[in-house]
Amino acid sequence: MTDVTLADIEAAADRIRGAVRRTPLFRPDPVAGRQAGCALHLKLENLQLAGSFKARGAANTALSLPPEELRRGLVTASGGNHGLGVAAAAKAAGIPAAIYLSSNATPDKISRLESFGAEVIVEGEVWDDANALALARAERDGRTYVHPFAQASVIAGQGTVALELLEDLPDVETVAIAIGGGGLISGVATALKARNPSIRIIGVEAEGAPTLKRSRDAGELITLEKITTRVATLAPRRSAQINLDIVSRLVDDIVLVSDEEMIDAARWLWSQCAIAAEMAGAAGLAAVLQRRFPCRADEKVGVLVCGAGTDGMPR
Repeated sequence: MTDVTLADIEAAADRIRGAVRRTPLFRPDPVAGRQAGCALHLKLENLQLAGSFKARGAANTALSLPPEELRRGLVTASGGNHGLGVAAAAKAAGIPAAIYLSSNATPDKISRLESFGAEVIVEGEVWDDANALALARAERDGRTYVHPFAQASVIAGQGTVALELLEDLPDVETVAIAIGGGGLISGVATALKARNPSIRIIGVEAEGAPTLKRSRDAGELITLEKITTRVATLAPRRSAQINLDIVSRLVDDIVLVSDEEMIDAARWLWSQCAIAAEMAGAAGLAAVLQRRFPCRADEKVGVLVCGAGTDGMPR
């Protein structure tokens, strides 16, 4: 697959300007910051259109298509957030979208997808199962398939998060990024390291789906035999070569967090900052709060709050 460059990401930023939101960078109050053990800065992609960074890659892909191809519609497979991004892009363009979800997708994600007018099909135990069906549908109907993490246009769109982060915090030292399939960290790492190679990049995976950590450790793509996390958006059995290549080259470390630690981090975001994040959206913060990587008290650490949800809110 074709690699992604800083020029691709800068072009994506120009292309999607006005089609997605420029999300804010939030600095928690000093007491909360001390609990984090660093100079914490939160990039609030939970406030992005459709509730996550996924809107960026979907918009960049849709806006890159020739009109005749775009009119035939889009199809994808998703844990939820990518589907919402694709559905939002399709609605903006006035075209159909078919979203395949695995059975571990949340009812809230399904309801929100339907509110965008997307056709929602729930089949398969995990993302990989739903993805096989989505690929077959794209081939059968002549629709454009939008990959959630292994497509150059998607990776470039996700990388635009990094350009905004650097505008708001040019002296950021470390950035923690949740990993599902690896599209977000591939784009963000490409942009950050191109602009400033000294920035430390920490990937964060669920303990129950360490797809890229195991692949990087092995030096080749690994297919997980079992997924035990309940976080559908962080749970592919297998990543892709383009993501593994970028992560192996640019990411300084990959650490793991448990589902319970993600829940605790989501609760921290709500109680300390009034930020509503899903478990996956709080994964990067979980790694900070659990001291999964060393930081100085004054180290400027950027954490991507990558998806909205109610996991941290009182029941």
